[in-house]
Amino acid sequence: MPPIKVGVTGGIGSGKSVICKIFHTLGIPVFDADREAKRLMATDAELIAAIRAEFGDEAYHGDGTLNRGYLASQVFNDAERLAVLNGLVHPVAIQAGEVWANNQDAPYSIKEAALLFESGSFKLNDYTILVTAPEATRIARVVQRDGVTPQEVRLRMQRQWPDEQKAKLADFTIVNDGSQPVIPQVLALDRFFRSKQS
Repeated sequence: MPPIKVGVTGGIGSGKSVICKIFHTLGIPVFDADREAKRLMATDAELIAAIRAEFGDEAYHGDGTLNRGYLASQVFNDAERLAVLNGLVHPVAIQAGEVWANNQDAPYSIKEAALLFESGSFKLNDYTILVTAPEATRIARVVQRDGVTPQEVRLRMQRQWPDEQKAKLADFTIVNDGSQPVIPQVLALDRFFRSKQS
């Protein structure tokens, strides 16, 4: 039986990376789709060519590294341009995730992706987990983590689906509100996914 594929997502500041680290300590391989997308934008020749064609040579520095500041300025307040960039990057990252998942030797694997539902890639997983936290908690976490203003966090939140919309598509929800322990929630899901392979 091929390993079960589990997607983990959640809005900015929900703590999905913390949840994925717990799964990882249980011996489960984790694919970080956002980190992989950044790597591919810097190393995949076809993707680099497509980004240059769409956003100009300024999208890369003279040494070939990605010009994150320039690219961010092009898409930050422009939903259409952001959709164009995502349309170039997501298919390549999704394909890389599928190749990775099919090569794992574990009862199941985790794919962590901020835009799992928005990109449609949740359909490639057997199960999806939504990590949730109250908006005020999420804003406070991101302000502390990234050194940004609450307003900047709210702008980022507006570019993601609300939890209510994601919850309709998710198979499971982990509440990471700072008061409910998350480890028992993860352990229960770990038992469930392992039972599907026995």
